[in-house]
Amino acid sequence: MKITHLGAETCVTGSCHLLQANGLNIMVDCGMAQGSDPSNAMENWPIKPTEIDYLFLTHAHIDHIGRVPELIQNGFKGEIICSHPTKALLVPMLGDAMKFADIPKDDVRTVKKAIDDLSWGFECGEPFDLQKGISFKLKRAGHILGSCFIRFEDKETGYSVLFSGDLGAKDTPILVDPEPPDPADLVVMESTYGDRLHDDRTKRINRLGQVLTRSLSDNGKVFIPAFSLGRIQELIYEMDRLFLDPVYKEMFPALQGNKRPPVFVDSPLGLEITKIYSSLSEYWDKEARKLQHKGDHPIDFNGLYAVENYRDHLKLCDAKGPAIILAGSGMCTGGRILDHLAKGIEDPKNDILFVGYQAAGTPGRIIQDYADKPDGYVYFDDSRKTINAKVHNLTGYSAHADQKGLVNWIESMHEKPGAIKLVHGEESARKVLGEVLEQLGYTVH
Repeated sequence: MKITHLGAETCVTGSCHLLQANGLNIMVDCGMAQGSDPSNAMENWPIKPTEIDYLFLTHAHIDHIGRVPELIQNGFKGEIICSHPTKALLVPMLGDAMKFADIPKDDVRTVKKAIDDLSWGFECGEPFDLQKGISFKLKRAGHILGSCFIRFEDKETGYSVLFSGDLGAKDTPILVDPEPPDPADLVVMESTYGDRLHDDRTKRINRLGQVLTRSLSDNGKVFIPAFSLGRIQELIYEMDRLFLDPVYKEMFPALQGNKRPPVFVDSPLGLEITKIYSSLSEYWDKEARKLQHKGDHPIDFNGLYAVENYRDHLKLCDAKGPAIILAGSGMCTGGRILDHLAKGIEDPKNDILFVGYQAAGTPGRIIQDYADKPDGYVYFDDSRKTINAKVHNLTGYSAHADQKGLVNWIESMHEKPGAIKLVHGEESARKVLGEVLEQLGYTVH
């Protein structure tokens, strides 16, 4: 088996890997690079899109699927293989992404139909055969709904390669915890947070309640840049707990009853994905299904409002607080969050709450890095804005496993792999995680 990394080998986004085995060309992910992460032009690939037999998708985030339309436009006609929830999320996610690309409407319809026709959803935990003696198995990765890691095996030689995709953390709302991986000769493993630990996830809802209480005390707005897929649904779930669970109602009285601030989901895609999440309740974890059975829908509550049309979005931008606003994109690289920040980032009564990774070169990273510096600023559409709003980072909401989670996942494999190749991480993250794994006796490339 030969592996060529076509994206995210030395950075976080733009996931794309080529596995060549027994005459098959198998691609794992075909994602879009974000921020200053490099993008590999398809004409520089060692094979043409027409020569790819299978495209496996680990999950439906744009940095793992965003170039699928380009792949199809360049002649790909192979099979797209993913989990059932990823199949359900694929067309909505890519349809939204294509709105911001320079693609004629007729071509968008053609590409969306091709994606739907070529993609197949598979069960996790079951082995399946491809051609020429290659088998594969998907297992749950706990990153977002439908996320999986993928193990390929040459049935004749027994040699196996496992691609981790993005690994999630335990105790994530709605999601089943990451499953232990089967043994493999080579593990291609993500390292996004390989050099750090997250806040205690069991206490993150308390931190969310504390930040919201403090942030809303001056009647300002709280802006939460959040990915439409995964993060928005998790935040709705935890606000549902803050507002309805008796324990939290007593802890955070300022968030209850008439005092409760309105919560706006200002993301058409986020609203569509939330509906899809609701329709996929069979894939939720036990806690979420138990709440639903009791009549408490875990991703819905009174005081949650959908901002569907652009006119209402503009009204919300001009409206006074208090309010909690969830909007994409998660790294502030586009979407409606930019309008909110352009209007509100210079007001010290407002707060910005980051709940996910901000890639180098993105506006989100710039805001994080310069928020505490005198006269820190960021540009939105060539307009310079001073960062006067208070900035908070809740790392417990990251959809990625931290260093401990990554190490625990690889150690749950009941035999050490022959080697580990670290990808999907900045240099410091890969270096630190590699050193930790080597100290534990693993061979790291």
